[in-house]
Amino acid sequence: MSTDYTYDEEGHLWPFFVFTLTFIITLPLSFLLFKRSQDPAASFPRTKSNFTHKHTDIVESLRSQEKRKDRKLWLIVAVVTGWSVMGYMLYLINTTEGPSPQKLWNPYDILGISESASEKAIKKAYKLLSLKWHPDKAKPNPALNETMEDINNKYVEISKAYQALTDEDVRNNYIQYGNPDGKQGFSINIALPKAIVSDSNGKYVVLLYSVLFGVLLPYMVGSWWYGTLRRSKEGVLMESANRLFREFKENIDEGGIVTAFSTAQEYENLLKGDKADAGLAKLESRILADGELTPLAGGLSLKDKEKLEDIESGPQRKALALLWAYLGRIELDDPALNKLKFAVAPIAESLNKSFNAIALAFGATAPMLASYHTNQLLIQAIPPKSSPLLQLPHFTPAVVKAVDGDSKGHINVQDFMDRPDAKRRALVVGKGLLSSEQYNEAISVAKQLPFFRVAKAYFKVTGEKFILPSSLVSLVVKGRIVPPGSENVPEVDSLDLEDPDPAEDDLDALLGRKTKKLVGKDEKGKPIYESAEEQSIPVPLVHAPYFAKDHSPRWHVFLTDSKQGRVAVPPFTFTQFDRPIFEADGKTPTFAMQTLKAQFQAPPQPGHYTFVMHAVCDSYVGFDTKMEVTLIVEDASRAAELDQVVEDEISEPEEGEFGFYSKQDEERFTDIETDSIAGIMHAAKGGAPLKPKVKKVKQQEDSDEDSDEESGTDDDEEDDDTSATNTDTEDES
Repeated sequence: MSTDYTYDEEGHLWPFFVFTLTFIITLPLSFLLFKRSQDPAASFPRTKSNFTHKHTDIVESLRSQEKRKDRKLWLIVAVVTGWSVMGYMLYLINTTEGPSPQKLWNPYDILGISESASEKAIKKAYKLLSLKWHPDKAKPNPALNETMEDINNKYVEISKAYQALTDEDVRNNYIQYGNPDGKQGFSINIALPKAIVSDSNGKYVVLLYSVLFGVLLPYMVGSWWYGTLRRSKEGVLMESANRLFREFKENIDEGGIVTAFSTAQEYENLLKGDKADAGLAKLESRILADGELTPLAGGLSLKDKEKLEDIESGPQRKALALLWAYLGRIELDDPALNKLKFAVAPIAESLNKSFNAIALAFGATAPMLASYHTNQLLIQAIPPKSSPLLQLPHFTPAVVKAVDGDSKGHINVQDFMDRPDAKRRALVVGKGLLSSEQYNEAISVAKQLPFFRVAKAYFKVTGEKFILPSSLVSLVVKGRIVPPGSENVPEVDSLDLEDPDPAEDDLDALLGRKTKKLVGKDEKGKPIYESAEEQSIPVPLVHAPYFAKDHSPRWHVFLTDSKQGRVAVPPFTFTQFDRPIFEADGKTPTFAMQTLKAQFQAPPQPGHYTFVMHAVCDSYVGFDTKMEVTLIVEDASRAAELDQVVEDEISEPEEGEFGFYSKQDEERFTDIETDSIAGIMHAAKGGAPLKPKVKKVKQQEDSDEDSDEESGTDDDEEDDDTSATNTDTEDES
């Protein structure tokens, strides 16, 4: 048996080869282009507002440019070319006549008889055909271009057909292999024109392979590899990240962070050549002019001014001046400068992600909070320490002054919106201030801003009554989106503050794919929960008319140690909620209770751990929450003992049945309604807090004191126990 390799000399098969090769390359490129072309913000709701400012067209053009940035020209050309080639190949496949299929060898067809023919009929047909095609008798037919070789081949075929039907060995070969000569070789058609691999063209093929695999492929792999090394995981250039690292200080403030941004290499690329010096003098004179709300119009402090004047690098100095011009909303009266002013903000927002990661690596609370506050300022185009009211449409420094009056500090959006409408209107509507239409627009936007009001925060371990050392703890934060100025806000339902554990056999709920949904109460008033599919409700895009990029608000929840000024539990970021925050009209709040959860490992030592919980919104100024939470970690043996106490308390023990406890335990658990372990259990399960009664709690045993001292906890805080693992905020109403 032999194998023959033949090339596609007639051009029947090569379109299949080209189509397949092009498809393999074009399909992933098409997916990449489609993914880059998708606008994630398109599926997010938007704040309902008709507000525009003088440079809205510039901001919108930069937003469109930002969306097109990932759509590389070469990628578009490659995808279009690939699909064009595939289309042409399909056309050739459909229109080019392929080779006629090779018929199977059939002795009955050769002899011209049916498969049911008798042996006599077979012999008769063979004799007739032998006489007709015998080489000694048959003559070639010139009209059919026959030759003697054709006649010989025909005669051999007739003989083989007769033998296949009469000779036992030949017949077996035909039955087993489909051919009277036995097992045959096969041929493989290579879907390449023979000209490509002919001897004369071999050097060109070698050259082509050398270019493809020796030059192009290494170049593409190298470009991809070094491209990934050039940028950090936050998407900024590594050189810029290194410069931010060198600028980091633990006492840095928002102005210092803005100055650090100006060192980035991205700004050097943006302000190449003459762009670095063009209009710089005019720019600095505008931002250093006297301001209305701040000493300088750009909002920079005197210390920031000194830093600006000390910069010798042209691109850095102009980048910093542009950032202050953007934050101060300075009119530059120059189309090129105004466009650059809005273009620097999205770059700074990307750089801030890298700076935040650096601050987190150092573990210092102050610079990390300053980073989040800087992000708020960048998105809202507000200088540091300025009024949060500037986030509202049409609010100018003159309007802010009218609202602040003689107040030493600035009034935030919530306080302003809490005032009666008549009082608000009297303050801001008038000559040189707002018109009625502008006032209504500002109030409409304010009532759509997503202020996350925390109702309760507590710790728990799923399926456990107590928190043991090194266990996986969940920080459960319950809160509602209550936009400023909301009316008829319902009272918090205590059942909404609970976080029931999923059933042990509900794997989807245990893995977080389902949540518990309150569906009602039973006859005894106990809540009834059902498993429901977990929802992801997006928040409306940030109302940021000056920021040249669509941005979805994020909430960062983390724990800090206020005494040491360090981050205890790194931030958990939330971009979506589990329940709708607005009705179908996009304006009416639902006041639905939202649940945010963050998991971390409990301390390895038992004791009371008091943290400061921060819930920071990265997009709006003055929408942050800060509160103390206490984590109680029980020793395993102590937890088992207290578990027995709970069981006895539930069975309503008679007075004096605390005999097997120590005196300290008896005094500690006298009042079940206050700081008893029942209250602790209730809170650990996510239950509503019990009404506290003022009660002095004696210190625990010496062993507990020792363990608390070793773990760095505060025993004195036990006198002011905050319902164990449960901490409530002030009343929402």
